[in-house]
Amino acid sequence: MSVARVAVVTSEAGVEYDDDLPLIVDALRSGGLSAEPVVWHTAAAPWARFDLAVIRSTWDYVERLDEFLTWADSTAGVTRLWNPPPLVRWNSDKHYLGELARHGVAVVPTRFLEPGTQPTAADFGGADGVVVKPAVSAGALDTARYEPGRQADAARHARTLLEQGRSVMVQPYLPRVAEGERALIFVGGAFSHAIRKDPLLTEPGVIDNDRVPHLGVAPYQPTEAELRTAAAALAAVPSPSAPLFARVDLVLDNAGEPVVLELELIEPNLFLRTDAQALGRFAEAVAARAAAQR
Repeated sequence: MSVARVAVVTSEAGVEYDDDLPLIVDALRSGGLSAEPVVWHTAAAPWARFDLAVIRSTWDYVERLDEFLTWADSTAGVTRLWNPPPLVRWNSDKHYLGELARHGVAVVPTRFLEPGTQPTAADFGGADGVVVKPAVSAGALDTARYEPGRQADAARHARTLLEQGRSVMVQPYLPRVAEGERALIFVGGAFSHAIRKDPLLTEPGVIDNDRVPHLGVAPYQPTEAELRTAAAALAAVPSPSAPLFARVDLVLDNAGEPVVLELELIEPNLFLRTDAQALGRFAEAVAARAAAQR
């Protein structure tokens, strides 16, 4: 039997900056697979020659979302893509948080404003301030938090996004985010490892699209409540099978209970260097998916 061929899908920035990319390729090759990194928008890339394409660091997809979704659909037509296009499409817009909430998952309370609406300062009240962000975003792109009394600034931010034809999310600022965001990583539907990282929105009223997205990363042992919340989020994902990879980002609400900030199924950093077994788990899961479809 021929060796299974795996494309580890990335971007030009991913080729340069994704520290996990060479680790993944080497681990897959060590496991007996033929693996290589491929930039997703490479002209006429021969996707059909791969048995499996695994999305990893397609970091520019937000700026080229329609193109990326079309690529996912077309690629899945000639090979197997993980995570598959329906999950990619569902997860590309953070309206999914509303769907998770309707399934009883504890999420950061989120109100969506749609293009064509005219928000006023009254829409942005909150005891501890609010966070304003676009519904299609990654790495806190075009995101800022506003302190109490700065509702006019928050409304101005939202109107700017709405005028660009973008849906807007308004969330309460949760002060206990200062204790750190938790990211729980799942591989093949099973919990793999977790990290804690420093909060991003440390300076009120500032949109900083050049900020480093992951600061102060350290291994973390999640609580049982955090594991339950993350598992509930994954159980609500509209898919007949478990995602190959998933990252559930949690913060603590004012009562100290974990709530879902984001559920990332497209190209999340999996922090494979923070756990000695993480890379092996990921490589084994990829190998199993490759073997299942040959």
